[in-house]
Amino acid sequence: MSVPATTRSQHGISLIETLTVLSIVSVAIGSALPGLGSLRQKAELQGAAGQIETDIQFARGQAVALNRSVQLTLREVGGATCYMVHVGPAANCSCDGRAPSTASCGSGSELLRAAFFAAGGPVQVRSSTKSMTFDPVRGTVTPTATLRIEATDGRAIHQVVNLLGRVRTCSPTARIVDERAC
Repeated sequence: MSVPATTRSQHGISLIETLTVLSIVSVAIGSALPGLGSLRQKAELQGAAGQIETDIQFARGQAVALNRSVQLTLREVGGATCYMVHVGPAANCSCDGRAPSTASCGSGSELLRAAFFAAGGPVQVRSSTKSMTFDPVRGTVTPTATLRIEATDGRAIHQVVNLLGRVRTCSPTARIVDERAC
């Protein structure tokens, strides 16, 4: 005996069901995208702040290891910022603002490390001081400085370098989770 065609079960999904699922998924993805951009920018900001803190400690350690004064020099060129960790006078080292590979030092100076932050990039670095000197004998840094790492959305992290070359990280707007307010 055969089953009538009207009582057979149907298999598969209808066009209406498929469109309903696609519309729900697209709304969920659309609402998540702005949050993902914010998370990426926060990661860029914290990564740059971590890199700067590491390079400050590197400069401090190199001063002791080499038993010579080490400089951390910042240059702003056309909206871009680069900084160089080097031995020798700050005036002997420069970068043209295009990439860290363009950083160089003249005679009597040696480039140890360089970093670059592009104009219009996700993060910019500004400083209250253009050059800091790490003294190998006293273990101090002069002058003290605040390096401001700023994202395009207005969030910022400050790296405050004290006289002993220690770094304190804080956020001036307190809009960054896990960062102490300045």
